Amino acid sequence: MKQTMILVVAAILMAACGNKEEQLRERAGELCQYIPDHELLEKSKDFMTADFYAVLDTMFNHLPEHEAMDHEWLYYFVTGNGGTMADYEVTGVEQLDGTHAVATIKVRQKWEDGSFDENSDIEEHKLYMEKVDGRWLMSDFDDHKQDCIRHIEINRREQAVRQAMSDYLVKEIGVHYLQGQLCIPTLLIVAEEEVDSTQGRVWCDCWVDWYNVAGDTLKTVSGGNHAGCMTIQERDGKPMVTAFEQTEDGARFQPSAKRIFGQHLDVFQNMNSNREVREAARREQLGEYVKRHKLSVRYYQDAGWDAVEL
Repeated sequence: MKQTMILVVAAILMAACGNKEEQLRERAGELCQYIPDHELLEKSKDFMTADFYAVLDTMFNHLPEHEAMDHEWLYYFVTGNGGTMADYEVTGVEQLDGTHAVATIKVRQKWEDGSFDENSDIEEHKLYMEKVDGRWLMSDFDDHKQDCIRHIEINRREQAVRQAMSDYLVKEIGVHYLQGQLCIPTLLIVAEEEVDSTQGRVWCDCWVDWYNVAGDTLKTVSGGNHAGCMTIQERDGKPMVTAFEQTEDGARFQPSAKRIFGQHLDVFQNMNSNREVREAARREQLGEYVKRHKLSVRYYQDAGWDAVEL
């Protein structure tokens, strides 16, 4: 009798474990539908831990678009660029403790008609789950959380340096031009070098432009090119430009550019002479400025030129 009871209890426990594993598998399958694919769905917030969603929200919605596009894994966690959709299969799940589990996910690419893409491999991924207030939520995917955190830190540092450069150009150089309502520099970074933990150098090709706002258009008032090497110094936890050695005008331009840019001269010359590259950077940076300052502006226009849509 006693042995029978033991077997019954063991069977119940095994069934309970099996049910729990099956429930975790089902939940992992549900969570797969909220893995970012080109965009982070707002409703994903209810299926992710607060910290994981916050990190992804910063990556997808609060960094310049070109920053994310330079790192494809941020937009394409599991899918490629060929117009296919991800088909998820939970092949295993392991509960690490009472509140943490990891699911093994196999992903195949399929077309809109439901057929599978024979040219794409079956990929294996890890979906991490955490139990919060009685619900299993996605807490990470392929360890991308730390990748995102590192990238955000790097980006914030880069943006702080770029802001310091813009502030310097506005205050020290923009004041010498005919002024309009807004002074907005365009920064083209040629090369960067860290001297030590508190100081660095940035070789750059910059344009300083003043604009007036006319309806939905930024109209250029004045501006000019300023290229050279900026010294960036960390002060009170913030980067500041402490020196700017610029190229000279006229016949002295080429010798001064060669001296200042050195091994970076070819990159600078290619950048400085390419109007398409310059205008692409200008359009992108003006668009970011307009968005950041919530301006009702859709175009910019130089005198004698057609308006350009941002």
